[in-house]
Amino acid sequence: MNLKGDFCMKNEANEMYSLIVSSPWRNAYWFARMLLNGDKYGGIGTKKERQLLELSVRLEAILTQESLSAQEKIEICKNSLSKAFSELFKPNTKGCLPALLLAEDVSAEFDTIEDIIVFIVSVKYIVSSMNTAMAAVPSNDSAFCHETARIILDTLGETGIGKVISTWDNLGVKGCLDVERSLVVSEFTKLRNILKSTALTRNENEENIVLTAFVQEFERRLGQKRKNRAGNSLEDVSTFLFDYYNFTSYPKPDHFQTDIEVDKWFKCKDGWTIGISCKRTLRERWKQVSSADSHALSRYKIKEIWHLTTFDKDLSDDKITMLGQQRQVFYLNENTERYKSASSHVGMKDYVRPLSQFIADIRKEQGGLFNLRKVEI
Repeated sequence: MNLKGDFCMKNEANEMYSLIVSSPWRNAYWFARMLLNGDKYGGIGTKKERQLLELSVRLEAILTQESLSAQEKIEICKNSLSKAFSELFKPNTKGCLPALLLAEDVSAEFDTIEDIIVFIVSVKYIVSSMNTAMAAVPSNDSAFCHETARIILDTLGETGIGKVISTWDNLGVKGCLDVERSLVVSEFTKLRNILKSTALTRNENEENIVLTAFVQEFERRLGQKRKNRAGNSLEDVSTFLFDYYNFTSYPKPDHFQTDIEVDKWFKCKDGWTIGISCKRTLRERWKQVSSADSHALSRYKIKEIWHLTTFDKDLSDDKITMLGQQRQVFYLNENTERYKSASSHVGMKDYVRPLSQFIADIRKEQGGLFNLRKVEI
């Protein structure tokens, strides 16, 4: 154990902490966080960006008035901020109280001229720049996947379904992360150049405080967007497959109120319905799907629920057997250990099927002749 090294690292961390808390630039992050906080302050930084930019220009103009003392500038800026925030929403509307609370909390940080300058920088170069960049972040990763998926099916046929799903997942994640990365680098570079070109007095550490405030808050917002994309990916691939093979999907059965979440429905030749649930893992739907027993399915003429999953390591024997007995079937990648084990087990083999069989099974259930022409996606 390197006690001397650990001691030095702790000292450096303490010194950096002291530098941050003693600098007015510490609020570059907190002002941005407050303006973008949707729970406490109503997300004014995104909803009222134009008005915030107008306010920042007004505050700048106040600070340039040589006839005013420093204390007078601070008081006028506080009043200007309070008035601007009070006018963002009509009285007694949903956004009114959060806006007034935000004005109070921001104003409380205006102790010096530097604090107001930091607020202006946070609005103009962190929040506004981030909003512009976020508009370019993909909300859906299917744009990166359609063409490759179509080529895979054109080349390998319907037995390549497993490869389409795994490729869709990987391409979508990587493609979107590449876009995010390029935006972070681009906006970081712009902000650094802006800071260098301004006449603001600050040292290297304070400049780093501003730059890292931008990156930290940007990454938080990107993380939220990734969660939204993750929920849509396999639902998108099921739509792609139905379009590619010209299958017709249907709305859920009338009055079907169970908690189970199904992304796609289709009619069988016998008049019954099959639902398709698409997720990377069953973990997030485990409680929902376990509530859909076979009696509830029969009541609404639902023959089976099919699950498309890409990560099957959390599929325990208990999950497979319990849900399998409720007429739920798992389509798994046939190369995984989970599929090999379950498909050869006397108690689970009826509840798992290879992904490569997925399209053939839809065609079999629907029956009749199909137009196999591939549509342009």
